[in-house]
Amino acid sequence: MAPSHRGGQPLDLDAAPAAPVLDDDGRVARTGNLWTCVAHIITGVIGAGVLALSWSVAQLGWVAGPVAMVCFAAVTYVSAVLLSHCYRSPAPAAPGGSDLPSSEGDKTRRNYTYMGAVRALLGRKHTYVCGSLQYLYLYGIGVAYTITTATCLGAIKKANCYHDHGRGAARCTSDDREQHLFMLLFGIAQLVLSFIPNFHSMAWLSVVAAVMSFTYSTIGLGLGLSKTIGDGGIRGSVAGVPMHTPMQKVWRVSQAIGDIAFAYPYSIVLLEIQDTLRSSPPEGETLRKGNVIAMLATTFFYLCVGCFGYAAFGNAAPGNLLTGFGFYEPYWLVDFANACIVLHILGGYQFFSQQIFTVWDRWLAARFPESAFVCRTYAVRLVPGLPRYGLNLQRVCFRTAYVASTTALAVVFPYFNEVLGLLGALIFWPLIIYLPVEMYCVQRRVRAWTPTWVALQAFSVACFAVGTFAFVGCVQGVVQKRLG
Repeated sequence: MAPSHRGGQPLDLDAAPAAPVLDDDGRVARTGNLWTCVAHIITGVIGAGVLALSWSVAQLGWVAGPVAMVCFAAVTYVSAVLLSHCYRSPAPAAPGGSDLPSSEGDKTRRNYTYMGAVRALLGRKHTYVCGSLQYLYLYGIGVAYTITTATCLGAIKKANCYHDHGRGAARCTSDDREQHLFMLLFGIAQLVLSFIPNFHSMAWLSVVAAVMSFTYSTIGLGLGLSKTIGDGGIRGSVAGVPMHTPMQKVWRVSQAIGDIAFAYPYSIVLLEIQDTLRSSPPEGETLRKGNVIAMLATTFFYLCVGCFGYAAFGNAAPGNLLTGFGFYEPYWLVDFANACIVLHILGGYQFFSQQIFTVWDRWLAARFPESAFVCRTYAVRLVPGLPRYGLNLQRVCFRTAYVASTTALAVVFPYFNEVLGLLGALIFWPLIIYLPVEMYCVQRRVRAWTPTWVALQAFSVACFAVGTFAFVGCVQGVVQKRLG
């Protein structure tokens, strides 16, 4: 008697396994839902930028600081909504000039990445601009992460020294050479990680980064709250940190705005998040709901971190909440928080840098397909007993130069707040505002001088003014610190 399942139907034990369910683009069906969307967005937003929020609120004061964070949250939400409409766009004409869609039943195509949407809707020139800014930003993240790691390692060393010898002990002072040594050690570690095959695509990497970022952010929030309660009062002022001249205050305000801008936008990864969502209900509808939930949660968290930090330290709020030694006890908790930052950044540096490595490798291979230096891989046994490693000379040269250059720039410009603000201001208008607005107008066929078009252009112009103000101020801050 043939084996059967419940219901009496015979089972064919030799039958091939069922084919995977496919989406309309031929890829395996997406399974993401509202809550995975919210998790991805929050993970993409919360990072090292949260550490500078208390300092930013201190520069702006009790009124302008919280208002600025709420405004950036609103701007980020609007940008995300505009961009979510660009995930699907009309398919190109089929070969032979027909106006039929590219595949039966598929009248739209998916834009899997931010740059893919720019290419599909705005053309090649905008794609070049987008790519240049995006990769410059990713490169700058490497510099910022090198600075942050050195600062955290120095903070761990100093916290332990304070615990053993008392706060302010002469032997606990550090100099630039120590910070440079930490940067060099981080650079060596990143150089090794840069040659691990598919390191950036390891599933555990994003999980570790998410856990670490939430851990150190929550510790910073808890320490600020406990200090505020322990002091029995709220410090700070309406106008923020006083400066000697009005111009100095203007520069500080612009740098604070740049730091807040760095902490918020996630538009450059939004379409990748949308590409994980199942098609029913429509991806855009799910993403827009996820944006509301994620922005409310993130803004509440940011307000708590920034405001409790300012309430605890007032105008003396440190540039980095966990390394500026507003907190030095319990020393083990401060050490743990800084160790979490270092672990987050070790993987985060590779996550961003590997995107540049991949594009560079593909471009060179396409341009010089016959070059042994570019394309040939040599099997080398680096460690006895382990499998041979595929060594490519071009990768060795480029990745070594890349890591060395980010380390060198961090040594020359080791300014945490100014560098974060510079990166945030750099991409704020072009990538977060201008391109999403232009793509939305093309996608939805918004005509010039209609009320919608005027509102979107006014929104873009206002954000351009804010972004330019922050960028100029952060450049001034970097130059002033370097020369002064």
